[in-house]
Parts: sequence; structure tokens; C-alpha cells
Amino acid sequence: MTKRSGERRREGTGLERQIDFLEGRRASKEDARAAGDLKGQKARSSAEKLLTRTTSGAIYAILTLVCLFVGPITTTVLIAAEAWLCCSEFFRICRMGGRMPNETIGLAAALFFPSAAWWGGLLALTLVIFVLLMACACWYVFTPRANVADVAVTAFGPLYTSLAFSSIVLVRSHDAGVTGALITLAIMFSIWGNDAMAYFVGSAIGSHKLAPRISPSKSVEGFFGGIVGSVIVWVVMAVFLVPTLDVPLSIACGVVVGLAAVIGDLFESRLKRGVGVKDSGNLIPGHGGLLDRSDSMLFGGMAAYFLLLFGGIL
Repeated sequence: MTKRSGERRREGTGLERQIDFLEGRRASKEDARAAGDLKGQKARSSAEKLLTRTTSGAIYAILTLVCLFVGPITTTVLIAAEAWLCCSEFFRICRMGGRMPNETIGLAAALFFPSAAWWGGLLALTLVIFVLLMACACWYVFTPRANVADVAVTAFGPLYTSLAFSSIVLVRSHDAGVTGALITLAIMFSIWGNDAMAYFVGSAIGSHKLAPRISPSKSVEGFFGGIVGSVIVWVVMAVFLVPTLDVPLSIACGVVVGLAAVIGDLFESRLKRGVGVKDSGNLIPGHGGLLDRSDSMLFGGMAAYFLLLFGGIL
């Protein structure tokens, strides 16, 4: 009995030691667990973010495709909604920087620009610009609290977001058929391709910072990779979609549109860095705000429209 009792005590002591060891190990990881730094937590978090980003991106892409191929009217409605949201996010950034824009005037103009592009083209857009400037001037004259900086951002907001975005409507309205939808989609693909190639090339071989104070993740290698991606899409468009667009012009278009897209991206990054925010909003889960997703499209789309217009394609 004494021998068995000793064995039981040893077994009990060993079990207690094992329990103490496991509890100590768990306690040592408590801080990491609270901070979400455990491997399992990181893996799960990465998977959730990827799923969220992919799902929201797919919904955005499908909605864009449907509106493009249904016709110019649905494209106009989509761009007007996106321009309004982008302008709203821009004004949010301005308020964080201490400015007080007149959002009633600015957001109304943001809705009118795409509609004017569909209805009357460049002439109608010029009319909306005139009305916008007159409205800002009247607000400044009759509102003592308004200062010139507030007037400036009120006017610039819809010009930067909605007027630039209206280039997509102008391209789509040139041809109401499938060809017009494909050309518009190709322009978008060239800008998306620029972003994607810049990311992949920069991640693989990027070592020279492009604009370290504004966007530390961007590299010179990624910049040139993005330009190549944009050029490839434009050359494919020239060969298979637009016979009147010769290859030399398509290469020039790819370079210019790619450069404009990068400038648009850096410009928006500079806006956010100026007020200390990472995203312009949280509308699209996993992607941030709509302005974050459209910054390259604003300048790139406008550059594409004028290149096609002056090149005799539109």
C-alpha cells in the first residue's frame, strides 16, 4: 500500500508539473494573444482580410461591368454616384485639415458633371463649371464667415473628382454599342493594369523609392513595371479593338495614361498624408474609401479621353 501510495503521489506531482508548465506557457503568450500576434491569429486575420477584399472587389467589378455594357445611361448613373461619394470623401479630408467647404454646392456639382457629360459633352461641362464658380462666388460674397481657402476647396472638390470622372462618361457616350463599352473597359483595364503591374514588380524587385515621403511602398521599378502594363493593354486595344488606333499612338497613350494614373495616386496619397489618415473612407471593406480606389482613374481617364479625342479616335 505504501509503494502504491508513493507511486500515486509521484504521478500526481508529475501531472501537476505538466499542468503548471502548460498554464505558464499560456500565460507567457497572453500579451501576444491580446495584441493579436499569435501565428494562428495572424493567419486567420490575413485570410479574413483577403476574403473581405476579394468579395468587395468582385462586387465592385461586377457592378461596373453591368453598368458599362447596359449602356451610357447606366454608366452615367454609376459614375455620378461614385463621383458624389469621392467628392464627399475629399471634403472629409479637407475638414480634417481645418477647411470648411460648402458641401451643398460642391456635392450638387459632383452630381451634375457626369449628367452634363452624357447630355451635352464638353459644352455642357463648361456650363456646369461656370455655374459652380458663380455659386462659389455668391457664397463667398454673402457669407462673412467664408474665407477664400474654403471657397477654393469647394470648387476644387467636384472639379478634381467629378469633372475628371466624367471622362469615362464621355468615352462611353461616344458609342452606345458594345464597342463603346469595350473601349471604356479597356481604358479602365489599362489603369488597373498599371496599378497591378506596379505592385507586383515593386514587390519583386523594387529597391529605389519613388516618393518616400508621400508613398513609401512605391518604387521606381514598380513605376516602370506599371507603365509596361498600361502599354500592353493599349497595344492589345489597338490590334484587336480599334483599327484606327495605330500601334505607335497606342504606346504613347499607354505611357501618358500610366504616368497620369501614378500622379493621381500620389496626389491623393499626399492629401491623406497631409491630415494623417490612411484611407479616405471605409466604404469598400478591405479597400478603404472609394476615392482610394478611384484616384488613378480620375487623372488616367481624363488623359485617355483627350488622347483619343485629339488622336481622332473619338
